[in-house]
Amino acid sequence: MTRPEALALASRQFDSGDFRQMLARRLAIPTESQNPERGPVLARYLDEEMRPAFEAMGFACRTLTHEKARAPFLFAQRIEDPALPTVFGYGHGDVIRGLEAEWKEGLSPWTLTESDGRWYGRGIADNKGQHSVNMQALANVLAVRGRLGFNAKYLIEMGEETGSPGLAQLCEAHRELFAADLLLASDGPRLSAERPTIFLGSRGSINFDLTIEARKGGHHSGNWGGLISNPGIQLAHAIASIVSATGQIRIPEWVPQSLPESVRRALADCEVDGGADGPVIEPWWGEPGLSPAERVFGWCSFEVLAFKCGNPETPVNAIPPRAWARCQLRFVVGPDPAAFLPALRRHLDRQGFPMVAIATTREEMFHATRIDPEDAWVRWAADSLQATSGRKPAILPNLGGSLPNDIFTDILGLKTIWVPHSYPGCSQHAPNEHLPPAVLREGLQIMTGLYWDLGDGGTPSQRAGSIVPQREVA
Repeated sequence: MTRPEALALASRQFDSGDFRQMLARRLAIPTESQNPERGPVLARYLDEEMRPAFEAMGFACRTLTHEKARAPFLFAQRIEDPALPTVFGYGHGDVIRGLEAEWKEGLSPWTLTESDGRWYGRGIADNKGQHSVNMQALANVLAVRGRLGFNAKYLIEMGEETGSPGLAQLCEAHRELFAADLLLASDGPRLSAERPTIFLGSRGSINFDLTIEARKGGHHSGNWGGLISNPGIQLAHAIASIVSATGQIRIPEWVPQSLPESVRRALADCEVDGGADGPVIEPWWGEPGLSPAERVFGWCSFEVLAFKCGNPETPVNAIPPRAWARCQLRFVVGPDPAAFLPALRRHLDRQGFPMVAIATTREEMFHATRIDPEDAWVRWAADSLQATSGRKPAILPNLGGSLPNDIFTDILGLKTIWVPHSYPGCSQHAPNEHLPPAVLREGLQIMTGLYWDLGDGGTPSQRAGSIVPQREVA
Protein backbone atom coordinates (compact mmCIF):
# COMPACT_ATOMS: atom_id res chain seq x y z
CA MET A 1 0.00 0.00 0.00
CA THR A 2 2.53 2.59 -1.12
CA ARG A 3 2.69 5.39 -3.67
CA PRO A 4 5.33 3.55 -5.78
CA GLU A 5 3.01 0.52 -5.90
CA ALA A 6 0.19 2.69 -7.23
CA LEU A 7 2.47 4.22 -9.89
CA ALA A 8 3.69 0.76 -10.88
CA LEU A 9 0.09 -0.36 -11.30
CA ALA A 10 -0.58 2.65 -13.54
CA SER A 11 2.35 1.69 -15.74
CA ARG A 12 1.26 -1.96 -15.96
CA GLN A 13 -2.32 -1.01 -16.68
CA PHE A 14 -1.26 1.16 -19.61
CA ASP A 15 1.45 -1.15 -20.98
CA SER A 16 -0.83 -4.19 -20.91
CA GLY A 17 -3.12 -2.59 -23.50
CA ASP A 18 -6.08 -2.47 -21.12
CA PHE A 19 -6.23 1.33 -21.19
CA ARG A 20 -6.06 1.40 -24.99
CA GLN A 21 -8.87 -1.14 -25.26
CA MET A 22 -11.10 0.87 -22.94
CA LEU A 23 -10.31 4.12 -24.74
CA ALA A 24 -10.95 2.56 -28.17
CA ARG A 25 -14.40 1.51 -27.01
CA ARG A 26 -15.20 5.07 -25.90
CA LEU A 27 -13.86 6.71 -29.05
CA ALA A 28 -16.06 4.39 -31.14
CA ILE A 29 -19.19 6.09 -29.77
CA PRO A 30 -19.80 9.09 -32.13
CA THR A 31 -20.83 11.66 -29.52
CA GLU A 32 -21.04 14.68 -31.85
CA SER A 33 -23.00 17.24 -29.83
CA GLN A 34 -23.13 19.62 -32.82
CA ASN A 35 -25.06 16.99 -34.75
CA PRO A 36 -28.77 17.10 -33.76
CA GLU A 37 -29.17 13.44 -34.71
CA ARG A 38 -26.72 12.30 -32.03
CA GLY A 39 -28.92 13.00 -28.99
CA PRO A 40 -29.45 9.30 -28.14
CA VAL A 41 -25.72 8.65 -28.64
CA LEU A 42 -24.82 11.30 -26.06
CA ALA A 43 -27.01 9.60 -23.45
CA ARG A 44 -25.58 6.22 -24.45
CA TYR A 45 -22.05 7.34 -23.62
CA LEU A 46 -23.11 8.21 -20.09
CA ASP A 47 -25.19 5.06 -19.60
CA GLU A 48 -22.84 2.50 -21.18
CA GLU A 49 -19.39 3.91 -20.35
CA MET A 50 -19.40 6.49 -17.58
CA ARG A 51 -21.97 5.11 -15.16
CA PRO A 52 -20.59 1.53 -15.07
CA ALA A 53 -17.03 2.79 -14.65
CA PHE A 54 -17.93 5.03 -11.71
CA GLU A 55 -20.17 2.45 -10.07
CA ALA A 56 -17.37 -0.12 -10.26
CA MET A 57 -15.35 2.29 -8.08
CA GLY A 58 -18.13 2.62 -5.50
CA PHE A 59 -19.50 5.93 -6.74
CA ALA A 60 -23.22 6.69 -6.48
CA CYS A 61 -24.43 8.02 -9.84
CA ARG A 62 -27.27 10.34 -10.83
CA THR A 63 -28.38 11.54 -14.24
CA LEU A 64 -29.10 15.27 -14.08
CA THR A 65 -30.91 17.42 -16.63
CA HIS A 66 -31.76 21.07 -17.11
CA GLU A 67 -34.25 22.66 -19.47
CA LYS A 68 -31.52 24.81 -21.04
CA ALA A 69 -29.26 21.82 -21.67
CA ARG A 70 -29.46 19.85 -24.90
CA ALA A 71 -28.03 16.70 -23.33
CA PRO A 72 -27.96 15.04 -19.89
CA PHE A 73 -25.20 15.23 -17.28
CA LEU A 74 -23.86 12.40 -15.13
CA PHE A 75 -22.99 13.22 -11.53
CA ALA A 76 -21.02 10.64 -9.54
CA GLN A 77 -19.82 10.88 -5.95
CA ARG A 78 -17.98 8.76 -3.40
CA ILE A 79 -18.13 10.17 0.12
CA GLU A 80 -15.74 8.36 2.47
CA ASP A 81 -15.80 10.79 5.40
CA PRO A 82 -17.34 14.28 5.53
CA ALA A 83 -14.26 15.45 7.46
CA LEU A 84 -11.94 14.65 4.54
CA PRO A 85 -11.17 17.05 1.67
CA THR A 86 -13.63 16.89 -1.20
CA VAL A 87 -12.37 17.08 -4.79
CA PHE A 88 -14.61 17.89 -7.74
CA GLY A 89 -13.75 16.41 -11.13
CA TYR A 90 -15.10 17.45 -14.51
CA GLY A 91 -14.96 16.16 -18.06
CA HIS A 92 -17.03 16.17 -21.21
CA GLY A 93 -17.91 13.17 -23.33
CA ASP A 94 -19.15 15.05 -26.38
CA VAL A 95 -16.84 15.75 -29.30
CA ILE A 96 -16.69 18.10 -32.25
CA ARG A 97 -18.00 16.80 -35.59
CA GLY A 98 -16.05 13.81 -36.89
CA LEU A 99 -15.37 15.21 -40.40
CA GLU A 100 -14.79 11.64 -41.59
CA ALA A 101 -14.06 12.50 -45.22
CA GLU A 102 -11.18 14.82 -44.29
CA TRP A 103 -9.08 12.36 -42.28
CA LYS A 104 -5.92 10.87 -43.73
CA GLU A 105 -6.21 7.62 -45.64
CA GLY A 106 -6.46 4.69 -43.27
CA LEU A 107 -7.77 6.78 -40.36
CA SER A 108 -11.29 7.14 -39.00
CA PRO A 109 -12.52 9.46 -36.24
CA TRP A 110 -14.39 6.54 -34.63
CA THR A 111 -11.57 3.97 -34.63
CA LEU A 112 -8.51 4.25 -32.41
CA THR A 113 -5.66 3.74 -34.87
CA GLU A 114 -1.92 3.79 -34.24
CA SER A 115 0.17 5.40 -36.98
CA ASP A 116 3.66 6.91 -36.88
CA GLY A 117 3.83 6.46 -33.11
CA ARG A 118 0.56 8.31 -32.48
CA TRP A 119 -2.95 7.25 -31.47
CA TYR A 120 -5.65 8.78 -33.66
CA GLY A 121 -9.36 9.21 -32.99
CA ARG A 122 -11.95 11.90 -32.39
CA GLY A 123 -12.03 12.79 -28.71
CA ILE A 124 -8.69 11.24 -27.77
CA ALA A 125 -7.41 14.70 -26.84
CA ASP A 126 -10.72 16.50 -26.29
CA ASN A 127 -11.86 15.10 -23.92
CA LYS A 128 -12.41 11.35 -23.74
CA GLY A 129 -8.73 10.52 -23.44
CA GLN A 130 -8.26 13.05 -20.67
CA HIS A 131 -11.17 12.14 -18.41
CA SER A 132 -10.47 8.44 -19.04
CA VAL A 133 -6.95 8.97 -17.68
CA ASN A 134 -8.32 10.61 -14.54
CA MET A 135 -10.98 7.97 -13.94
CA GLN A 136 -8.45 5.16 -14.33
CA ALA A 137 -6.09 6.95 -11.94
CA LEU A 138 -8.85 6.99 -9.31
CA ALA A 139 -9.32 3.25 -9.88
CA ASN A 140 -5.58 2.68 -9.44
CA VAL A 141 -5.57 4.39 -6.04
CA LEU A 142 -8.58 2.39 -4.92
CA ALA A 143 -6.97 -0.87 -6.09
CA VAL A 144 -3.79 -0.28 -4.08
CA ARG A 145 -5.00 1.64 -1.03
CA GLY A 146 -8.48 0.17 -0.78
CA ARG A 147 -9.92 3.66 -0.38
CA LEU A 148 -9.30 7.09 -1.86
CA GLY A 149 -8.59 8.88 1.41
CA PHE A 150 -10.68 11.84 0.22
CA ASN A 151 -14.19 12.48 -1.03
CA ALA A 152 -14.65 12.59 -4.79
CA LYS A 153 -17.38 14.17 -6.88
CA TYR A 154 -17.39 14.07 -10.67
CA LEU A 155 -19.52 15.71 -13.35
CA ILE A 156 -19.52 14.56 -16.98
CA GLU A 157 -21.35 16.80 -19.42
CA MET A 158 -22.29 16.14 -23.04
CA GLY A 159 -22.60 19.66 -24.44
CA GLU A 160 -19.24 21.38 -23.96
CA GLU A 161 -18.61 21.59 -27.71
CA THR A 162 -21.84 23.57 -28.12
CA GLY A 163 -20.97 26.08 -25.39
CA SER A 164 -22.03 24.08 -22.30
CA PRO A 165 -25.70 25.13 -22.39
CA GLY A 166 -27.32 24.59 -19.02
CA LEU A 167 -24.07 23.93 -17.14
CA ALA A 168 -24.14 27.23 -15.24
CA GLN A 169 -27.81 26.81 -14.35
CA LEU A 170 -27.21 23.21 -13.25
CA CYS A 171 -24.41 24.33 -10.93
CA GLU A 172 -26.60 27.12 -9.55
CA ALA A 173 -29.36 24.61 -8.81
CA HIS A 174 -27.03 22.06 -7.19
CA ARG A 175 -24.57 24.21 -5.25
CA GLU A 176 -24.82 22.07 -2.12
CA LEU A 177 -24.62 18.78 -4.01
CA PHE A 178 -21.51 19.97 -5.87
CA ALA A 179 -19.82 21.57 -2.83
CA ALA A 180 -16.09 20.77 -2.70
CA ASP A 181 -12.71 22.19 -1.73
CA LEU A 182 -11.01 21.97 -5.11
CA LEU A 183 -11.71 21.39 -8.80
CA LEU A 184 -9.14 19.00 -10.28
CA ALA A 185 -9.76 18.36 -13.96
CA SER A 186 -8.04 17.87 -17.30
CA ASP A 187 -8.58 19.53 -20.66
CA GLY A 188 -6.57 21.50 -23.18
CA PRO A 189 -2.89 21.02 -24.03
CA ARG A 190 0.32 20.93 -22.03
CA LEU A 191 2.80 23.69 -22.69
CA SER A 192 4.70 21.07 -24.72
CA ALA A 193 4.42 17.31 -25.13
CA GLU A 194 7.48 16.74 -22.93
CA ARG A 195 6.58 18.95 -19.97
CA PRO A 196 3.89 18.24 -17.38
CA THR A 197 1.71 21.31 -17.00
CA ILE A 198 -0.75 22.90 -14.61
CA PHE A 199 -3.05 25.73 -15.62
CA LEU A 200 -5.28 27.64 -13.23
CA GLY A 201 -8.05 29.10 -15.35
CA SER A 202 -8.66 30.20 -18.90
CA ARG A 203 -8.67 33.24 -21.11
CA GLY A 204 -12.08 34.64 -21.90
CA SER A 205 -13.42 34.81 -25.42
CA ILE A 206 -15.96 36.98 -27.22
CA ASN A 207 -16.86 36.74 -30.91
CA PHE A 208 -18.52 39.55 -32.84
CA ASP A 209 -19.26 40.59 -36.43
CA LEU A 210 -18.23 43.79 -38.18
CA THR A 211 -20.35 44.65 -41.23
CA ILE A 212 -20.63 47.46 -43.76
CA GLU A 213 -23.81 47.57 -45.87
CA ALA A 214 -22.98 50.22 -48.44
CA ARG A 215 -25.87 49.77 -50.88
CA LYS A 216 -28.35 47.19 -52.19
CA GLY A 217 -26.36 45.77 -55.09
CA GLY A 218 -22.99 45.66 -56.79
CA HIS A 219 -21.98 48.10 -59.50
CA HIS A 220 -19.59 47.78 -62.46
CA SER A 221 -16.08 48.63 -61.31
CA GLY A 222 -15.23 50.33 -64.60
CA ASN A 223 -18.23 52.60 -64.62
CA TRP A 224 -18.28 53.36 -60.92
CA GLY A 225 -14.75 52.77 -59.66
CA GLY A 226 -13.48 55.93 -57.97
CA LEU A 227 -17.01 57.27 -57.56
CA ILE A 228 -18.52 55.03 -54.89
CA SER A 229 -17.02 53.56 -51.74
CA ASN A 230 -15.78 50.00 -51.56
CA PRO A 231 -16.95 48.42 -48.26
CA GLY A 232 -14.16 45.83 -48.43
CA ILE A 233 -11.52 48.55 -48.41
CA GLN A 234 -13.33 50.48 -45.70
CA LEU A 235 -13.66 47.43 -43.47
CA ALA A 236 -10.00 46.54 -43.97
CA HIS A 237 -9.02 50.03 -42.78
CA ALA A 238 -11.43 49.81 -39.85
CA ILE A 239 -9.84 46.54 -38.73
CA ALA A 240 -6.38 48.04 -39.22
CA SER A 241 -7.34 50.79 -36.78
CA ILE A 242 -8.12 48.17 -34.11
CA VAL A 243 -4.82 46.34 -34.29
CA SER A 244 -1.42 47.34 -35.60
CA ALA A 245 0.35 45.71 -38.55
CA THR A 246 2.27 43.65 -35.98
CA GLY A 247 -0.76 42.52 -33.97
CA GLN A 248 -0.71 45.03 -31.09
CA ILE A 249 -4.21 45.93 -29.83
CA ARG A 250 -4.91 49.67 -30.09
CA ILE A 251 -8.02 49.89 -27.87
CA PRO A 252 -6.88 50.51 -24.27
CA GLU A 253 -10.05 49.02 -22.74
CA TRP A 254 -9.22 45.68 -24.36
CA VAL A 255 -5.97 44.99 -22.50
CA PRO A 256 -4.90 44.80 -18.83
CA GLN A 257 -3.15 47.75 -17.28
CA SER A 258 -0.16 45.57 -16.43
CA LEU A 259 1.04 42.01 -16.08
CA PRO A 260 0.85 40.87 -12.43
CA GLU A 261 4.22 39.94 -10.95
CA SER A 262 3.00 36.50 -9.82
CA VAL A 263 1.94 35.80 -13.41
CA ARG A 264 5.26 37.03 -14.76
CA ARG A 265 7.18 34.83 -12.30
CA ALA A 266 5.11 31.76 -13.17
CA LEU A 267 5.74 32.24 -16.90
CA ALA A 268 9.44 33.06 -16.61
CA ASP A 269 10.54 29.48 -17.38
CA CYS A 270 7.74 28.62 -19.83
CA GLU A 271 8.70 28.19 -23.46
CA VAL A 272 5.86 27.88 -25.97
CA ASP A 273 6.50 24.93 -28.27
CA GLY A 274 3.96 23.49 -30.68
CA GLY A 275 6.18 20.57 -31.60
CA ALA A 276 7.34 19.46 -35.04
CA ASP A 277 3.88 19.98 -36.57
CA GLY A 278 3.18 23.31 -34.92
CA PRO A 279 3.64 26.74 -36.52
CA VAL A 280 6.84 28.71 -36.03
CA ILE A 281 6.45 31.46 -33.43
CA GLU A 282 6.90 34.93 -34.92
CA PRO A 283 8.56 37.04 -32.20
CA TRP A 284 7.60 40.33 -33.85
CA TRP A 285 3.85 39.64 -33.62
CA GLY A 286 1.67 40.75 -30.70
CA GLU A 287 2.24 42.98 -27.69
CA PRO A 288 5.85 44.27 -27.67
CA GLY A 289 7.99 43.80 -24.58
CA LEU A 290 6.40 40.48 -23.62
CA SER A 291 7.76 36.97 -23.99
CA PRO A 292 5.82 34.51 -26.17
CA ALA A 293 4.43 32.83 -23.02
CA GLU A 294 3.36 36.20 -21.60
CA ARG A 295 1.65 37.14 -24.86
CA VAL A 296 -0.49 34.00 -25.03
CA PHE A 297 -1.07 33.28 -21.32
CA GLY A 298 -0.89 36.74 -19.77
CA TRP A 299 -2.25 39.15 -22.38
CA CYS A 300 -5.14 39.66 -24.79
CA SER A 301 -5.24 38.97 -28.51
CA PHE A 302 -7.50 40.07 -31.37
CA GLU A 303 -8.13 37.87 -34.39
CA VAL A 304 -10.04 38.09 -37.66
CA LEU A 305 -11.52 34.61 -38.08
CA ALA A 306 -13.18 35.21 -41.45
CA PHE A 307 -13.51 38.09 -43.94
CA LYS A 308 -15.88 38.18 -46.90
CA CYS A 309 -16.35 40.77 -49.61
CA GLY A 310 -17.91 40.15 -53.01
CA ASN A 311 -17.90 36.58 -54.31
CA PRO A 312 -14.55 34.96 -53.40
CA GLU A 313 -15.28 31.76 -55.38
CA THR A 314 -16.12 33.54 -58.64
CA PRO A 315 -15.02 37.19 -58.53
CA VAL A 316 -16.72 39.59 -60.94
CA ASN A 317 -15.87 43.13 -62.11
CA ALA A 318 -18.21 44.82 -59.66
CA ILE A 319 -17.78 46.91 -56.54
CA PRO A 320 -19.40 44.79 -53.83
CA PRO A 321 -22.23 46.26 -51.78
CA ARG A 322 -21.27 44.59 -48.54
CA ALA A 323 -18.29 43.47 -46.45
CA TRP A 324 -18.34 41.27 -43.37
CA ALA A 325 -15.78 40.00 -40.86
CA ARG A 326 -16.09 37.59 -37.94
CA CYS A 327 -13.73 38.78 -35.20
CA GLN A 328 -12.63 37.45 -31.83
CA LEU A 329 -11.07 38.89 -28.71
CA ARG A 330 -9.32 36.53 -26.28
CA PHE A 331 -8.87 38.27 -22.95
CA VAL A 332 -7.35 37.70 -19.53
CA VAL A 333 -8.40 38.81 -16.06
CA GLY A 334 -8.38 42.60 -15.73
CA PRO A 335 -10.31 44.24 -18.59
CA ASP A 336 -14.08 44.62 -18.17
CA PRO A 337 -15.95 42.50 -20.78
CA ALA A 338 -19.02 44.75 -20.49
CA ALA A 339 -16.88 47.60 -21.86
CA PHE A 340 -15.47 45.74 -24.90
CA LEU A 341 -18.10 46.49 -27.54
CA PRO A 342 -18.96 50.02 -26.31
CA ALA A 343 -15.23 50.84 -26.43
CA LEU A 344 -15.05 49.42 -29.95
CA ARG A 345 -18.00 51.58 -31.03
CA ARG A 346 -16.36 54.73 -29.67
CA HIS A 347 -13.04 53.80 -31.27
CA LEU A 348 -14.53 53.21 -34.73
CA ASP A 349 -16.50 56.44 -34.58
CA ARG A 350 -13.38 58.40 -33.62
CA GLN A 351 -11.45 56.80 -36.47
CA GLY A 352 -14.09 57.79 -39.03
CA PHE A 353 -15.90 54.46 -39.44
CA PRO A 354 -19.47 55.10 -38.23
CA MET A 355 -20.70 52.97 -41.14
CA VAL A 356 -19.31 49.80 -39.52
CA ALA A 357 -22.04 47.90 -37.68
CA ILE A 358 -21.12 45.74 -34.66
CA ALA A 359 -23.14 42.68 -33.74
CA THR A 360 -22.58 39.95 -31.20
CA THR A 361 -22.79 36.35 -32.38
CA ARG A 362 -24.79 33.46 -31.02
CA GLU A 363 -21.69 31.93 -29.45
CA GLU A 364 -21.68 32.23 -25.69
CA MET A 365 -18.99 34.46 -24.21
CA PHE A 366 -16.46 32.70 -21.99
CA HIS A 367 -15.22 34.69 -19.00
CA ALA A 368 -11.58 35.01 -17.98
CA THR A 369 -10.50 33.34 -14.73
CA ARG A 370 -7.40 32.33 -12.85
CA ILE A 371 -6.33 31.67 -9.30
CA ASP A 372 -3.07 32.98 -7.87
CA PRO A 373 -0.12 31.00 -9.29
CA GLU A 374 1.45 31.14 -5.82
CA ASP A 375 -1.57 29.70 -4.00
CA ALA A 376 -0.84 26.82 -1.60
CA TRP A 377 -2.94 24.35 -3.63
CA VAL A 378 -0.89 25.18 -6.73
CA ARG A 379 2.40 24.60 -4.93
CA TRP A 380 1.06 21.32 -3.54
CA ALA A 381 -0.03 20.09 -6.98
CA ALA A 382 3.26 21.13 -8.58
CA ASP A 383 5.23 19.22 -5.94
CA SER A 384 3.15 16.10 -6.60
CA LEU A 385 3.67 16.27 -10.38
CA GLN A 386 7.40 16.78 -9.95
CA ALA A 387 7.64 13.85 -7.53
CA THR A 388 6.03 11.57 -10.12
CA SER A 389 7.61 12.82 -13.34
CA GLY A 390 11.00 13.96 -12.04
CA ARG A 391 10.50 17.24 -13.93
CA LYS A 392 9.41 20.68 -12.80
CA PRO A 393 5.94 21.27 -14.23
CA ALA A 394 5.01 24.40 -16.13
CA ILE A 395 2.53 26.55 -14.21
CA LEU A 396 0.31 28.61 -16.50
CA PRO A 397 -1.92 31.24 -14.86
CA ASN A 398 -4.56 30.37 -17.43
CA LEU A 399 -5.05 28.38 -20.60
CA GLY A 400 -4.59 30.36 -23.81
CA GLY A 401 -7.96 29.03 -24.99
CA SER A 402 -11.30 29.17 -23.22
CA LEU A 403 -13.22 26.88 -20.88
CA PRO A 404 -16.33 27.39 -18.72
CA ASN A 405 -14.01 27.73 -15.72
CA ASP A 406 -15.89 30.74 -14.33
CA ILE A 407 -18.80 28.43 -13.56
CA PHE A 408 -16.59 26.53 -11.12
CA THR A 409 -14.86 29.57 -9.62
CA ASP A 410 -17.77 31.99 -9.41
CA ILE A 411 -20.84 29.80 -8.94
CA LEU A 412 -19.33 26.92 -6.96
CA GLY A 413 -16.54 28.98 -5.35
CA LEU A 414 -13.83 26.42 -6.14
CA LYS A 415 -10.11 26.69 -6.54
CA THR A 416 -9.42 25.32 -10.03
CA ILE A 417 -6.38 23.26 -10.99
CA TRP A 418 -6.23 21.73 -14.46
CA VAL A 419 -3.65 19.08 -15.38
CA PRO A 420 -3.83 18.60 -19.17
CA HIS A 421 -2.99 15.34 -20.94
CA SER A 422 -2.69 16.68 -24.49
CA TYR A 423 -0.16 18.78 -26.41
CA PRO A 424 -0.37 21.80 -28.74
CA GLY A 425 -0.04 19.81 -31.99
CA CYS A 426 -2.87 17.34 -31.29
CA SER A 427 -5.18 18.62 -34.12
CA GLN A 428 -7.97 19.12 -31.62
CA HIS A 429 -11.24 20.02 -33.44
CA ALA A 430 -9.58 19.26 -36.79
CA PRO A 431 -9.28 16.08 -38.84
CA ASN A 432 -6.62 13.63 -37.63
CA GLU A 433 -6.98 14.38 -33.91
CA HIS A 434 -4.28 12.41 -32.12
CA LEU A 435 -1.99 12.06 -29.11
CA PRO A 436 1.39 10.46 -28.53
CA PRO A 437 0.68 7.50 -26.23
CA ALA A 438 3.61 8.63 -24.05
CA VAL A 439 1.60 11.71 -23.04
CA LEU A 440 -1.35 9.55 -21.99
CA ARG A 441 0.93 7.10 -20.16
CA GLU A 442 2.64 9.84 -18.18
CA GLY A 443 -0.71 11.47 -17.55
CA LEU A 444 -1.97 8.24 -15.99
CA GLN A 445 1.07 8.10 -13.72
CA ILE A 446 0.82 11.77 -12.78
CA MET A 447 -2.86 11.57 -11.90
CA THR A 448 -2.42 8.36 -9.96
CA GLY A 449 0.28 10.11 -7.91
CA LEU A 450 -1.82 13.24 -7.51
CA TYR A 451 -4.88 11.35 -6.30
CA TRP A 452 -2.66 9.28 -4.01
CA ASP A 453 -1.27 12.45 -2.48
CA LEU A 454 -4.78 13.85 -2.03
CA GLY A 455 -5.59 10.93 0.21
CA ASP A 456 -2.29 11.02 2.05
CA GLY A 457 -3.26 13.81 4.43
CA GLY A 458 -0.79 16.46 3.27
CA THR A 459 -3.11 18.78 1.35
CA PRO A 460 -3.51 22.47 2.25
CA SER A 461 -6.51 23.11 4.45
CA GLN A 462 -9.37 25.01 2.86
CA ARG A 463 -8.72 27.97 5.17
CA ALA A 464 -4.97 28.06 4.58
CA GLY A 465 -5.40 27.92 0.83
CA SER A 466 -8.36 30.24 0.66
CA ILE A 467 -8.27 33.08 -1.81
CA VAL A 468 -10.85 34.92 -3.84
CA PRO A 469 -10.58 33.73 -7.46
CA GLN A 470 -9.47 36.54 -9.77
CA ARG A 471 -12.03 37.41 -12.38
CA GLU A 472 -12.87 40.36 -14.57
CA VAL A 473 -15.48 42.83 -13.34
CA ALA A 474 -18.94 41.66 -14.38
